[in-house]
Amino acid sequence: MVRQKVVIKNPTGLHLRPAGILCKEAMRFKSLITFTFRENTANAKSVLSVLGACVKCGDEIEFICEGEDEEKALESLVKAIENGLGE
Repeated sequence: MVRQKVVIKNPTGLHLRPAGILCKEAMRFKSLITFTFRENTANAKSVLSVLGACVKCGDEIEFICEGEDEEKALESLVKAIENGLGE
């Protein structure tokens, strides 16, 4: 299992479009990918779960990846967040 914290840079947080991009990226990997935010855990492969977390700009989330490609998954997701998820 690997984990890393990252700060959301999108001005509008994880609304529908960036949540969809995040989920699409997470689904490329076989590992179980979740993130924690304010003591809640969300499935990074589920748009509804990501939207339900209500993550805003400046919030810090922690990705947790567990599985055969966990290192690559974590690196890819952190990079996607740092690049603004298409915004």
